[in-house]
Amino acid sequence: MSDVVCTNQAAGGSRGVVGPDGKLLTLDTLPPADTQRWVARRKAEVVTAVRAGLLTLEEACSRYNLSTEEFAGWQSAIEKHGLGGLRVTRIQEFR
Repeated sequence: MSDVVCTNQAAGGSRGVVGPDGKLLTLDTLPPADTQRWVARRKAEVVTAVRAGLLTLEEACSRYNLSTEEFAGWQSAIEKHGLGGLRVTRIQEFR
């Protein structure tokens, strides 16, 4: 994943960050708190938001009902294998 780039303010006046797909991420554009289907893009958005300081690890884990171990797994998969490492169908290829 490329380096995280923060912007001073998003269109609505809130802080934003460039997401993994190049689009602007804000707290309002992050995946909904009740997300059930975690595709690679959504996982990467949450990891990017935490890395950029858009929300803390604790806030992310609370908001998405994640354990710190699960989040750390997402982060590790991105660092080692990029976005493809987050795809559930590819987990065995990367272990």
